[in-house]
Amino acid sequence: MKVVVAPNAFKGSLSASQAAAAIARGVREVFPDAEVFEVPVADGGDGTVEALVSAHHGTYLTADVEGPLGDPVRATYGLIDARRTGVLELASASGLTLIPAERRDPRTASTFGFGQLLEAVRRTGAGQIIAGIGGSATNDGGAGMAQALGYRLLDSAGTDLTRGGAALARLERIDPAGFDPGWRSVNVMVACDVTNPLTGPQGASAVYGPQKGAGDEMIRELDAALARFASVIERDLGKRVADVPGAGAAGGAGAGLIAFLDARLLPGAPLVVEASGLDARLRGADLVITGEGRVDSQTAYGKAPGEVAKRAKASRIPVLLIAGSKAPGWEALSDLGVTAVVTLDEEGDNLHQLMGDAGEMLRRAAVRACKERAWA
Repeated sequence: MKVVVAPNAFKGSLSASQAAAAIARGVREVFPDAEVFEVPVADGGDGTVEALVSAHHGTYLTADVEGPLGDPVRATYGLIDARRTGVLELASASGLTLIPAERRDPRTASTFGFGQLLEAVRRTGAGQIIAGIGGSATNDGGAGMAQALGYRLLDSAGTDLTRGGAALARLERIDPAGFDPGWRSVNVMVACDVTNPLTGPQGASAVYGPQKGAGDEMIRELDAALARFASVIERDLGKRVADVPGAGAAGGAGAGLIAFLDARLLPGAPLVVEASGLDARLRGADLVITGEGRVDSQTAYGKAPGEVAKRAKASRIPVLLIAGSKAPGWEALSDLGVTAVVTLDEEGDNLHQLMGDAGEMLRRAAVRACKERAWA
């Protein structure tokens, strides 16, 4: 019997690799002779680096970079595929969680550290980069990233702009002379699950600015600054980014990645699940087990467990999903190929208490499901 265990992280309790290990222990307890393959997965958000490095037995590295407000940050990234592919998360360098709530200010927060992190990955020799861009503290359109990579953003006096989204209102010219042409041979793929344009009522400032500390007046200021940024990018770099779906992701960093690194914005779950090597592991499998903390309608649309289920269904492999709990809409997963859903709260205990010992509870749930052959 061959079983592929490919869960997402159980947020607040277990990383994807920890969840995979716990489920695998339960499977082996019931089927000691089974071949069990652990393939942790993610969808481009928090945990993407951990999932991919674990799935590939890759290498973790760190880089000392500037945080969103200039404070020193040690950011972790990974190398997989014999060090040919680098994986990183914008949030580790320019994330909202790096700033206390009382200091959040998207007018001055910058993606400069994210650019430093990207450069650290390139200098390892990686020819391909997978970047997750969720959880940003910034609204600078990736301008700080560009500055870290050698682009100069100049005002009408030829002076370099200060960092942050508000300064872009004074942008007059982009000088690419300091950008390393070595980047031209690097394939940058961005896990992006939003379709917001850069500006306007559905843009970066209006939709995501409030959670970063922006009020109504600041939103208008930042939106106008990003509009100016897009105009100068189109004139000086020949790239129209304002209306590209996903350009508004991560405070407009989606637009900046397209403009400055020729990056491709791709749906997160398919990108990361494919990069995890799941498809190769599915060959000859008898069962796939996936999971996450809470299963609901969103699990089926854009989350890693839904993507795992789709790929298993295409190979006619039954899928068991183990979750902490169910919420409305979970039934949609059956259309993707999920044969059975088992939840930890079926034990009758308080879910909060269960998640305090989530590894053991996952093992127990896997044992129960395997004994009952819940997927059959």
